[in-house]
Amino acid sequence: METVQTDPRPGTRARTIAEMVPLAAERHADRVAVRTKRGGDWVDVRYSEVGTIVNEIALGLLDLGVVQGDRVSILGDTRPEWSYVDFAIATAGGVSVPIYPTSSVGECEWVLADSGAKVVVCEGAGQLAKITAIRDRLPELEAVVVIDPGTGADAPAGDVRSLDEVRRRGRAGDPSSLRERTAAVRPGDPYRIIYTSGTTGRPKGCVLSHRNYRAVLDSMIELEMCRADDVIYLFLPLAHTGALVLQLLSADVGATLGYFGGDQRKVIDELRDVRPTYFPSVPRIFEKIYALVAPSVIAEVGQDRFDEMVSLGVAVRELELAGEAVPAELRARWEAVDEQVFERVRAIFGGRIRQAATGAAPIDEQMHRFFYAAGIPLLEGYGMTETASGVTLGTARDLKFGTVGRPMPSVQVRIADDGEILVRGDNVFESYYRNPAATAEALIDGWLHTGDLGSFDDDGYLRITGRKKDIIITAGGKNLTPANLENDLKKSRYVSHAVMHGDRRPFPSMLITLDEPEIAAWAAANGKLGDLATLAEDPDVIALIQDELSRVNAHYSQVQQVKRFFILDHDLSAETGELTPTMKVKRNVVNERYADRFDALYSTP
Repeated sequence: METVQTDPRPGTRARTIAEMVPLAAERHADRVAVRTKRGGDWVDVRYSEVGTIVNEIALGLLDLGVVQGDRVSILGDTRPEWSYVDFAIATAGGVSVPIYPTSSVGECEWVLADSGAKVVVCEGAGQLAKITAIRDRLPELEAVVVIDPGTGADAPAGDVRSLDEVRRRGRAGDPSSLRERTAAVRPGDPYRIIYTSGTTGRPKGCVLSHRNYRAVLDSMIELEMCRADDVIYLFLPLAHTGALVLQLLSADVGATLGYFGGDQRKVIDELRDVRPTYFPSVPRIFEKIYALVAPSVIAEVGQDRFDEMVSLGVAVRELELAGEAVPAELRARWEAVDEQVFERVRAIFGGRIRQAATGAAPIDEQMHRFFYAAGIPLLEGYGMTETASGVTLGTARDLKFGTVGRPMPSVQVRIADDGEILVRGDNVFESYYRNPAATAEALIDGWLHTGDLGSFDDDGYLRITGRKKDIIITAGGKNLTPANLENDLKKSRYVSHAVMHGDRRPFPSMLITLDEPEIAAWAAANGKLGDLATLAEDPDVIALIQDELSRVNAHYSQVQQVKRFFILDHDLSAETGELTPTMKVKRNVVNERYADRFDALYSTP
């Protein structure tokens, strides 16, 4: 009798992203794929249902005239329909082009025009209005689709159709034509063009192939980053490559993706509803959760005792992860501390949390230790759009505080003589769309020049030390890396953003913005009234921030210390153009927009 060989590895093993959902719908049919909020209630959608939805949208795109390689753009917030459309574009052989929902009309026009998008799928009336304003300047754009058109807008109107209408037209299509289109997609074909938000100049369209993402998924599966029984709560923008990888990874292994309800102010509340086992986020959310527990404990027991509690927790977790027995005396002490402090932390996440992931910016090492002690390892990694999000990764079993982990399987990383991080592997993109000059600048002899600075320690863990373009050279010729001091100051509960200034200046200065909820609570406790603009000029608030800055300055040499600062009367935002959609500071915009304020810091004696 012939022996049938089966592939024991998890996942669909799809060669391309185009094949992934059809295979997931078959192999994970009865598993819950999506958990989403409708009318205030959380509802589940199974993989078999997702497969049907994606097929209908894909056939609808074929009906709209989308052919192999056509670009289809998505403009909207994170929601299940975003993923359905993205998968449908790939299944139909198209190339998805995401646009951040915070993008201006001009930014939307640039992405659509530069990519030559044939179709754009908008979330609702607000995003549709942006497209309407530029519609006559986009000759290659043939159709507009709206996910949530509102009452009475379901029927087609000109070249604007609802997503429901596209699905209905797809149901009348020929499934065999879709299967042929899916089968025709090759691993090296473009899967997605992501326009890098960039801190200077026009965004560049980074062309990423099915192979690029397949390589990253294979590495993450090998590192056991996601299991079939995981529930992942996702609020990060799907227009960003990091969230996209989690969308793909979830579908590949058959996990459940819980989509946030739409109001990012309620993310922490929704964690208790979804009860995830895996929570990817940005540092700010973890900082807010830390602030819900740590300050009250420190006020009760003192800083020294609090540090002892964290160290005790870290010691126990390290023994557990190593598979070693925890001595009875140590466990007894730990259980008392766990009940007093860390059970409260896990409860905020819903009580089932297995691990969390953080990226985009460094997270405080002490905070990292705190969550680890609570049994919630924060897995830091490093990647960028040009690497399909993956370069290095720390895992629960292989974690080192203060680093972004070791290189992922099949990814090569080395440090250039000037400290720049260079990357090579199947995860690395091949070109910027219609921009050979930028491609040649980024890819040299097969190595991606990331623009980031870093170093390896003796155990092969990578530390990020800054950006080449962010280095400040003072009037005295001293080279300063602003990110370290900025990030240390942002650990303060009262500080939202901190931007160092000082290129060709005698000393560093800084723009600081206030964390509105925290400073409002402080103001109320101190009998003060007023909005953010008023508090920014309050002498006591200025003194409070000076104390926070002095505490941070004490850890740096005299030449690195920030000597003067001003507090902005509002926070920085992507809407005002001061931050990228991924919340990175556009340093050139900040320096130019607040040049007078910076000049004033140096003009006073």
